[in-house]
Amino acid sequence: MNPGTVVDFRYLSRAATGRKMPNYHTDLQLSERSQYLFKCLVERYITDGQPVGSRTLARDARLDLSPATIRNVMSDLEEAGFIKSPHTSAGRIPTVQGYRLFVDSMLTFRDLSPKEIRQMETSLESKDDIQTLLENTSTMLSEITKLAGLVMIPVIDRRALRQVEFLPLNDNRVLAILVTNDREVENRIIKTNRVYAPAELTRAANYLTSAFAGRDIEAVKRGLIHEMSATREEMDQLMALVVEVSQKVFLDRDSQKDYVLAGQTNLMDIDELSDIEKLRNLFEAFNQKRDILHLLDQALNASGVQIFIGEEAGYEVLDDCSVVTSTYANKDHTLGVLAVIGPTRMEYERVIPIVELTAKMLSSALHSRN
Repeated sequence: MNPGTVVDFRYLSRAATGRKMPNYHTDLQLSERSQYLFKCLVERYITDGQPVGSRTLARDARLDLSPATIRNVMSDLEEAGFIKSPHTSAGRIPTVQGYRLFVDSMLTFRDLSPKEIRQMETSLESKDDIQTLLENTSTMLSEITKLAGLVMIPVIDRRALRQVEFLPLNDNRVLAILVTNDREVENRIIKTNRVYAPAELTRAANYLTSAFAGRDIEAVKRGLIHEMSATREEMDQLMALVVEVSQKVFLDRDSQKDYVLAGQTNLMDIDELSDIEKLRNLFEAFNQKRDILHLLDQALNASGVQIFIGEEAGYEVLDDCSVVTSTYANKDHTLGVLAVIGPTRMEYERVIPIVELTAKMLSSALHSRN
């Protein structure tokens, strides 16, 4: 990234969102007044973290409405599932569904300051190796958001495929033999969905050798993903077998995946996450990496920014967190995902542009190294 690069935030795309929760607001018609009051309530709660009462909401909204009218609107929003009342407070806070409505349809992105943009550019000007660049990126994300920053390390396999063989073992196990480069041989035992005859496995191996010999493993993976985009009905028996065994040999390599993480201690200063048990479980998830990597894989299979709010992530340890992710690429090839992890009460209007711009800058920095 050149120091003189200018980024116009007016052209940052509106963020796509992650896996949807049940769409509670599809059939509910909120009046403009209700939408405005709900937006004010969410923004107030994000700002100070305190449940919002009708008086505070009336003051923030600056509308000539009686307290009774505002209480009625809040009651309707609560009945619709967008806000809830903590057990010790008369005020209201957003639910996961409420945050989703806010992020999907009410968010106004905040421009980053020139100082913040310079900080981002400086972090990505590293002339060191790619590992250091990714570490600098995660550190920058954590420092600029005051949350946890994470970058998936790309697994790039540049070995050239020469030959593929599949040998049947007992039951539904198959020995896959990959010959790469000149004489390098890799053996992997995979389990198939059913027992295949030796002739079927030979035809599948011959197809893969014919289609991909001479191409690097990354190109093979991209080709297989393209093949898998076809529906099962469109595949003949040979292609169905090719897709099944290839996915297990070339694509199911989660053990090689990893990420760099910075700023996880920032989460200790957030009230909603400060419970010792919650922190212990969250930090254990960071250390074990499996669940976090699975979530990143979901984001890796989509393009652009993805947002997982609370229980949308599918892991109990992240129920009080939001994860904002974006893919980064080298030319036209997606390499990995970067993310910011924080409370559901995060400044989405600021974090989303930071994540999106960082992904663009990292992609540019990686491209310039080629």
